[in-house]
Amino acid sequence: MSHFFADDGAKIHVKISGEGTPLVMLHGWTSSHQEWFPFLETLNKKHRVYRWDARGHGGHEISGKAAPTAERMARDLENMMAHYQLEGVAAVGHSMGALTLWQYIRDYGTARLNKLCFIDQSPKLLTDNTWKFGVYGAFDQSKADQMMTWLEEDFAEGVLKLTAFGLNERAKEKYLAGAIGWEKSRQSLRTQNPAPLIECWKSLTAADYRTVLSTIDIPSMLVYGGQSNFYSRETAHFVAKQIPNAILYIYEGTDHSPHQWQRELFAEQLIKFIENPLNPTSSP
Repeated sequence: MSHFFADDGAKIHVKISGEGTPLVMLHGWTSSHQEWFPFLETLNKKHRVYRWDARGHGGHEISGKAAPTAERMARDLENMMAHYQLEGVAAVGHSMGALTLWQYIRDYGTARLNKLCFIDQSPKLLTDNTWKFGVYGAFDQSKADQMMTWLEEDFAEGVLKLTAFGLNERAKEKYLAGAIGWEKSRQSLRTQNPAPLIECWKSLTAADYRTVLSTIDIPSMLVYGGQSNFYSRETAHFVAKQIPNAILYIYEGTDHSPHQWQRELFAEQLIKFIENPLNPTSSP
């Protein structure tokens, strides 16, 4: 892997492949650059692909540097694009990656960016009496506090519970049945250092990017799971309505990672979107 040093001295690892216009891909919370591996065969033909392990992720220690808050990761993204001299960037963010992009746009604007793709995320995770489009449609401060307790007691199990006890009934059934896929995820999560990831989660749940959406002045593609663990269709349509000229795809029968369930379709639609010189004007 390649790497660069953020402006606080943290070493950030990046996997670079392919040739063409720059495409930056930002993974979800507790994940790594490997999230995007299944798409490389297609994307590398058209793009120079930059896949980082966000600070505190991918098994890399941050050695006493700043925690991976949304603000710090957005600054890391600016540091990365400056280091590699990237302009006219198409950027894809899944889950935490989408939040990182929204924070980046708030802090730095869109001057380096050309196209944006956001995958299955709400601009505000916590819900209250005036906001129902966050996690589960019902994830208030008391549930956030319970989640923190789970993470501090058993980080891996807390992450799995967050995913299992949501809107996707199949996920709950598989978790309770002890399916092999869930056990593999459990073992993988137990290899990670929970401290920076918990600090990251605190930052993500404190964020509110609702006012950022309407300021996005470049084309955006949205992909949501029809049976997302976390977000309803109403969340997807809210985000699509707020971002000017956004195009929305809902992948039926898929969860919080719709791109992983419909890999060929996602790669095809992403390339078509990036290459289209016109702004999208409608949602299918």
